[in-house]
Amino acid sequence: MTESEIRALAADALAGIAPEADLSTVGDTEDLREALDLDSMDFLNFVIALAQKTGRKIPEADTSKLFTMKGLIGYLSA
Repeated sequence: MTESEIRALAADALAGIAPEADLSTVGDTEDLREALDLDSMDFLNFVIALAQKTGRKIPEADTSKLFTMKGLIGYLSA
């Protein structure tokens, strides 16, 4: 997946969880949870949505790698 595809995928996944959240306002190294005011359940649902949309299993141990867009892009492009 390309970076732009991952960004679009993340925005789509987020739209179903926090429709008011705007990923375009978040820097690549900002914590998504804080920047978008996501609580732990919102973030878990975001990770589940990413897994469903990519068809890729995301182990709980890897969720900390998805806290930033930079981490998310690195993880999903690997």
